[in-house]
Amino acid sequence: AVAALGSLLALILGVSRTTLAMARDRHLPGSLAAVHPRFHVPHRAELAVGALVAVVAATVDVRGAIGFSSFGVLAYYAVANASAWTLDATPVRRAVPVVGLIGCVTLAFALPWLSVTVGAAVLAVGAAAYGVRRRTAAH
Repeated sequence: AVAALGSLLALILGVSRTTLAMARDRHLPGSLAAVHPRFHVPHRAELAVGALVAVVAATVDVRGAIGFSSFGVLAYYAVANASAWTLDATPVRRAVPVVGLIGCVTLAFALPWLSVTVGAAVLAVGAAAYGVRRRTAAH
């Protein structure tokens, strides 16, 4: 329980900073891009992410939420490994991101099927929304 709580707190901080960056790029409401003047933290994003986590924890089976979160984190790291693969064309240096990508995909799809299905659906909806938004912005 202590390890899960520590991991959850670290994820909340990481996701809130991602929320800040997405709000700055206008992919999320601009009010989430606020940085506290004294403490220099994305306080609105932290509160929003914390509220979302609290609602999920209170309404969803925690085991399912952990599986969904695991799928999301592994997808994130898979993208990071795929991106790292493009940085250097040296075969030896490309081996590590390839192994990392394969490991992330393998672990992600080894999760319970419901976590994989919901996680993949959320990623698909997000990608579709991004595509629609980008297409409408171009016109």
